[in-house]
Amino acid sequence: MSDKGLIRTIVAVDPGIDRAAVQAAVPGEDRIEVTNVMEIHEGSWAMLEEVAADIVLVACQDGSASALPFIENAVRARPSRPVVVLVAGSTTGFVRRAFAAGADDIVALVDAPGPEPVLFALQKAVARRHGAAVAGGATLASAICVLGPKGGAGKTLVACNLGVSLALARHRVTVVDLDLQFGDVALALGITPGRTLFDLATSGGSLDPGKLDAYLATHPSGLRALLAPTRADQAQSIGVEFLRELMQVLRRTNDYVVFDTPTAFTPQVMAAIDGSTDVCMVGMLDALSLKNTKLGLEMLERMGYDGEHVRLVLNRADSRVGITSDDVAAVVGRTPDVRVPSHRDVARSVSEGSPIAAAHPRSEAARAFSELSGLYATPGVPAATPATAAVPAAGPPGDGKRRWNRRRAA
Repeated sequence: MSDKGLIRTIVAVDPGIDRAAVQAAVPGEDRIEVTNVMEIHEGSWAMLEEVAADIVLVACQDGSASALPFIENAVRARPSRPVVVLVAGSTTGFVRRAFAAGADDIVALVDAPGPEPVLFALQKAVARRHGAAVAGGATLASAICVLGPKGGAGKTLVACNLGVSLALARHRVTVVDLDLQFGDVALALGITPGRTLFDLATSGGSLDPGKLDAYLATHPSGLRALLAPTRADQAQSIGVEFLRELMQVLRRTNDYVVFDTPTAFTPQVMAAIDGSTDVCMVGMLDALSLKNTKLGLEMLERMGYDGEHVRLVLNRADSRVGITSDDVAAVVGRTPDVRVPSHRDVARSVSEGSPIAAAHPRSEAARAFSELSGLYATPGVPAATPATAAVPAAGPPGDGKRRWNRRRAA
């Protein structure tokens, strides 16, 4: 950070991008310190080593031939310095490649009419590297993203029972079904879908805690749920920027937020991972599942996700399929943190819409989920911000003209 506490930022600009649009989206120098503005070209990443900065902001076109190598080399040269991408045009297909290259966050230029989205992305990326959450000084809830790169591993089972276990411990918890086409959280919790994520995303107007409450379903345990759309075609209405805004409101009004996800690393899943404090990876005693679990863990590592905040849950851990605990460690590269045993009551609880953590609290499976919740629950967690609390407003933007009037090409 600079002497004034500002984020020292290098802005790397793709030659084909509209500089005026980029300048309008970049916070002024009363909010960040732009230490250098440089053009992206082959080998220009080497110039980064000559400039002291906390972060690199890469402004580029979707599918830029030079931006992805620039990101890869910038991350390789200094892994501790985060990279945020500001991309113009459609981000379809670009998000995964940018994250794979090492980007910490991506902001679409079309979604950034002013500097606020970029400022927040820069703050979040720097804070995440320092193990802190930034939200205008507010305390944010823990956010747990439940992943399982292989279908049928039990992501929804784990997400719902984790949420119920935390709720039974008197925490304020919301589970969000991000399997936008085929979500089963409503079925697993025995809740009849009413209002869903689709209804919230298409409701119009600003998103605040009071409005959000009207779209949450409540389970008898006290767990609240934001359910997936009831039709697969409605998934396309739920964009990444909406999800980012939603996550911030959820984290201001809960003690814990749990995201259930599909098997694919979609842009929405990437946003959930990026906005979470912890990841819970779910696998099972199956060669294909273990292989995909290993790939998922490797993806998180390439994204720069802190391995200390990744937990591994092995579902159906006592199944006799010829795979031992040593085999699991050899394939995945780590031992499971929690093992959920097989039992007919587990499958029955899903079919009946009654999570085993609540229906059979003394069962071995329920104890496993209680153990999992204990890995996240911290004694004396402060109460969540009241639902009526307002989201802190950002300060006035600066014009940032001084640095941009001097074009610096590497």
